[in-house]
This record gives sequence, structure tokens and C-alpha cells, in this order.
Amino acid sequence: MKIVRRKTKIIKIGDIPIGGSFPIAIQSMAKTKTADVDNTTREIKELESAGCEIVRLAIKDKLDAQAIKKIKQHCHIPIVADIHFDWQLAIEAIENGADKIRLNPGNIYKKDQIRKVVASLKSAKIPLRIGVNSGSVRDLNSKRLSMADRLVEGALTYAKIIEKLKFSDLVISLKASSVLDTLEAYRKISSLCEYPLHLGVTATGLAMEGIVKSSVAIGALLLEGIGDTLRVSLTDKSLEEVKAAKAILKALGLRKFGPEIISCPTCGRCEIDLIKIVKELEDKLCTLYSVLGTKPIKIAIMGCVVNGPGEAKEANIAVAFGRKEGLLFKEGEAVRKIPLANCVDAILKELAKL
Repeated sequence: MKIVRRKTKIIKIGDIPIGGSFPIAIQSMAKTKTADVDNTTREIKELESAGCEIVRLAIKDKLDAQAIKKIKQHCHIPIVADIHFDWQLAIEAIENGADKIRLNPGNIYKKDQIRKVVASLKSAKIPLRIGVNSGSVRDLNSKRLSMADRLVEGALTYAKIIEKLKFSDLVISLKASSVLDTLEAYRKISSLCEYPLHLGVTATGLAMEGIVKSSVAIGALLLEGIGDTLRVSLTDKSLEEVKAAKAILKALGLRKFGPEIISCPTCGRCEIDLIKIVKELEDKLCTLYSVLGTKPIKIAIMGCVVNGPGEAKEANIAVAFGRKEGLLFKEGEAVRKIPLANCVDAILKELAKL
């Protein structure tokens, strides 16, 4: 199956182009107070090393806006300034080097304020994200619309105001806490404009439920060719958001992020602690990310011989385990038996030879 991407306008955020046929970019948001430069910088660097490509920062006051300049001296990925209620903070953030501004039409909607922000965006030559959320969307026509229609109407009405100001470097997001509302909103707007779309489900909750909700909604949209950037929003560390985003893109074959591990769920036939082995392998692979890069390597770790040999044929490196040892396969061919005690190191040595 080939995913056919929706045709969109191309927008550049810092040095990251989105839209068109460019890779779907991974975003996250720092959890720290932005004015706390040291901790915010530390978090962004961690995100960057994990594969985050764009980071959003909450700008609640002038100190937050002014901190952007200092943060950019130490971090390399583009910074999006997240603005609510106070339009003047958008201009302050732009003057301090923000690479994109996010405005919420639900709380910054006066035309004169929008006009002043757009003038500043034009001068700085940076884009704007129109970020509509189900929790703050305005019912502009005072009529009973579905949540999806309210999200779409809110974004497009705002876009028309900005287009009249001769500005069209826009990205749109329509985030609901409901998976079904999110799907409906993005599907509708995808046929009504050519702006790049930033995907996400808002307020998803703790890691397990949040990842499931995000994977269902974002995955479904990506399969339809909808989406140009994404964030998995979790009540968890921002690093977990990046890991989840990478896993979604990797599962759909839209991006490559180093080796892919295929492992069986285990059953009564398994005679080893396969979970421990897979976790150890995953942890050690993280330290080799810069070496292995984005090579499309597939590793199969199987708990018995039922599916082991079959999966081995599809993998670059594979091991089918018995009780005290495993049979190592390389490019589908059985190579040798390896002892259980140092099996992870043996797998890593074989990977290094690829």
C-alpha cells in the first residue's frame, strides 16, 4: 500500500520545510516555564537528541518571550511561541527570534490585534499557526454546529481575516479531546484549503490512553495522506511524546528512525525472559542511534521456533530462542547459536557489521 500525501502549500519553520512532499515533522512542547532558560534549554536539547524537529514554548509573559533569544543561542531546532490572550506577547516573541507563532482564535480574535501581529510576522518573514482547540473554540455564527464544524469554521474564518492582510504563510491545527471529532474536523478542512496541517489530539491523558487515542486519530489521518506535522500530547514527559510520534510514523513506513524491533508477545512456549531481552536491546540501541542513523534495519526477537524462522526471513538480524540459547539469523540465513547470557551483545555486534 502506498500512502498518497495531500497536496499542500510549503511552509518553512526555521530551517524545517513542511507540506508538499517533505517529511512529516515531529513536534513536542516543553513542560518547563520558558523563562527558566537553563531547564528549558536542557529539555529542548534532550528532545532534539531524541529526534524532535520543532518545539513549542508557552509564552505567558514578557519574561517568557524575552527568554527565546537566550534559548536559541544554545538550541538548534525551530521554536514556536505559543500565545494566548495577550497579542502583544506574539510581537515580543517575534522580536526575540521565534521561528513561528501559534495564535488561538478562541482568545485572540480582535481584527486590529490580528493585523498588528501579522505585520510583525511579515517583517520577520516567519509563519503563523492557527491553532483551534475544542476547549476554547468560539461559535462564531451562534448556531448549533457539531464540534468538528465549529473547529473548521473557526480556523477558516480566522484564515480569511489573515489572507485579507496579504499573508498566507499559515499552518492549521484542529485539536479536540475526542478522537472522532478530531478525525471529522481534519477530514473536512483537508478538502477546503491547501495549508499544511499540524495533527494532534488534545488533552489525551496519561501515557497509555494518550498514546492509544493519538495513534488511532493521527494514524488514520496519515493513512489518508492528511498531515504535515504532528504532536502526541501526553500528560507525561515531553520525551515520551517524541518517542510515540516516531513510533507512529515508523509503523506507517512514513519515516525511518534506525532499527525496528519485531518481537513476539510470548506465550506458554517461551522459556526465557524475552521482555527483559527486548528492553535491554532497545535501551542499548538508543546509544547507537547516531551510528546507525536512519538505516532501515529490521531486528526480529522471537521467543520460540514457531514463528522465529519465518520472521527471520524478513529481518536483517533475527534470533529464535530456546531454553538456554538462541539461533541467530542474518539476512534470513541461520548463522550460529548464541548463549542466552550475552545474546544482546551478540546481536549488537552483528548489527555493527551491516
